[in-house]
Amino acid sequence: MKGLILSGGKGTRLRPLTFTSAKQLVPVANKPVLFYGIEAMAAAGIHDLGIVVGDTHEEVRAAVGDGSAFGCRVTYIMQPEPLGLAHAVKVSRDYLGDSPFVMYLGDNLLAHGIVSLVREFEASRPTALILLARVPHPEQFGVAELVGGRVVRLEEKPKTPRSDLALVGVYMFMPRIFEAVDAIRPSSRGELEITDAIQYLIDHQAVVSPHVVDGWWKDTGKLDDMLEANRLVLETLERRIDGEVVGHCQIDGRVVIERGARIEDSVVRGPAIVGPDARVTRAYVGPFTALGPEVVVQDSEVEHSIVLEGSAIIDLRGRVEDSLIGRQCRIHRSPLMPRALRLMVGDRGEVGIP
Repeated sequence: MKGLILSGGKGTRLRPLTFTSAKQLVPVANKPVLFYGIEAMAAAGIHDLGIVVGDTHEEVRAAVGDGSAFGCRVTYIMQPEPLGLAHAVKVSRDYLGDSPFVMYLGDNLLAHGIVSLVREFEASRPTALILLARVPHPEQFGVAELVGGRVVRLEEKPKTPRSDLALVGVYMFMPRIFEAVDAIRPSSRGELEITDAIQYLIDHQAVVSPHVVDGWWKDTGKLDDMLEANRLVLETLERRIDGEVVGHCQIDGRVVIERGARIEDSVVRGPAIVGPDARVTRAYVGPFTALGPEVVVQDSEVEHSIVLEGSAIIDLRGRVEDSLIGRQCRIHRSPLMPRALRLMVGDRGEVGIP
């Protein structure tokens, strides 16, 4: 069995961060989201992986390499334009050949991985096995209708959903899926929809089996979902202090302080992670916070946030919370008069002022 991980797309819901970075490489608990998918494949015994890439292919290649760091063999597959999930399957045909395969959306996270799901697929061998989760707003997703334990209908973002079962971003296919992606036509969005391809299989008497996932699932394409995924992963941490803690410090709960980090005269309250060579000085780092490598937090407070590599939060009077801060950013209180806000914000940025 092979694996297909989708790491293209524009990442419009995480702009401006994704103007210059692949959305699948935004870290959750200091690890790129994409890595969780690769590790899930490897844990399920799938070591031959095709990664579908687009405009950000150079960055993805630099991060993942040949896959050997994960115990995998990675082949990169170019998708010139993000023309839909079924289109990604279509352009991967030469790589996949006649192998059954797992398709995993690179910006998704599953609490319990895919080991048991792969075993279920191998044992029952349906034409397709799709993962489903109950959601409060199914109209925002592809939605499945079940009858007698089988999938009978799929709709992409229906105005009036027939169920609350949304498609999770993991699919398992036999090679017959290529017949389906060749047969369908672009949707009103101009994309080849994977829901249409699976519906084609259903309409042509193929067996499409559902699996309703237990545990949490997150599509990390939006800020709130990214922060929620960060919270859920941080809650699984085991306390580990490899860095330096000096002065009057209070380190509470499940806190990871990586090697080279320095905590001085500060409070760090877990679950939280402080990355390598980060500096926290006379500061408060609250629960559900991930500070990346070489981040500086000084005379400030931050909570329930993700701060990426090399950024600095210095001498702020208010607490930074519910925030995603990109790489090499500097957020500080200016001593200049008059007391006005001085901002340099990228396209489609958002700044909340108390």
